[in-house]
Amino acid sequence: MSNEGGNIVLALLTGAVIGAGIGILYAPDEGVKTRKKIKKKVEDTSHDLAERISHAKDELTKTANQQRETFERKLDETISQMSYKADDIIASLERKLEDLRKKNAQLQK
Repeated sequence: MSNEGGNIVLALLTGAVIGAGIGILYAPDEGVKTRKKIKKKVEDTSHDLAERISHAKDELTKTANQQRETFERKLDETISQMSYKADDIIASLERKLEDLRKKNAQLQK
């Protein structure tokens, strides 16, 4: 979940809590009943928010693990390709060195 998505969820939950609180405060109930309703709404919202945070954390962990695995796979592929190229370069240098040795041997005769 992106940061923007998290902000949207938080804004929606905040709006829901404020709306529920205002609705309860204007309801024609006794103070005791109103406080119980507010407490229940806060508990429900807290539970819902905790579940959403847990879900977001799980999704973030899952995404991070997938990205790490992708990075590691691409790194291994790059290292493997570089290894082949290094072998080609070494072989080419060895051929050139051998040619230079032959030319040097001819010049010293």
